[in-house]
Amino acid sequence: MAMKHYSAEFRADAVALYHSRPDATIRSVAEDLGVNPETLRNWIRLADGRRKGPAVVRAEPAASAPGSGSAASQVEAENAALRRRVRELEEERDILRKAARYFAGETRW
Repeated sequence: MAMKHYSAEFRADAVALYHSRPDATIRSVAEDLGVNPETLRNWIRLADGRRKGPAVVRAEPAASAPGSGSAASQVEAENAALRRRVRELEEERDILRKAARYFAGETRW
């Protein structure tokens, strides 16, 4: 299998996407971007200033107890979660567009 060469900008964007999504795993972000999870893990380690070492373990988000809080606060929390998801998807879309432009230019003769 041939090694793919990604631009520094794409690598930085991929790491930024991972850091902007506290509930995401390396595997899920890598799948979204179409890169090998170990490749993304190495980029994250390099960006964090360490080449080898233990992977960062993220805590699971705390689930709120059903029935706690008012309906209005639950709607606000859901709206905030949806806004975060929209921002994540927009950032992911931008990264994928950059990658598509990069690979389109790479295949031209």
